This record gives sequence, C-alpha cells and structure tokens, in this order.
Amino acid sequence: MFGKINKFISEVTVELKKVAWTTRQELIDATVLVLISTGILGVFLWIGDTLCAQFLRLIIR
Repeated sequence: MFGKINKFISEVTVELKKVAWTTRQELIDATVLVLISTGILGVFLWIGDTLCAQFLRLIIR
C-alpha cells in the first residue's frame, strides 16, 4: 500500500514540474482585473436594481 502512495506522490511531483506557473506580476494583474470587473458589474446591477424598484413603485401606486 505504501508503495502505491509513494508512486502516486512521485508521479504528482513529476507532473507539477511540467506546469507553466504564472509569474507574480501576471497573478497581480489578473487579480486586479477580476476586482475591477466585479466592481463594475456590481455597480451595473445596483443601478439596474434601483431603476427596476423605482419602476415597480410607480406601477404599484
């Protein structure tokens, strides 16, 4: 059983060496892009929600 575990760990190590890891700067740029996109989408949804709520208030009255 321990032989299988050791084989698995060694195979995982070999595969992880093949991975093309992003640089620190690429990771920071991608994170900033995600945060900005999320903020813009959040503002867009907030404005849309507010407009829909106002429209529904006008209809209900």
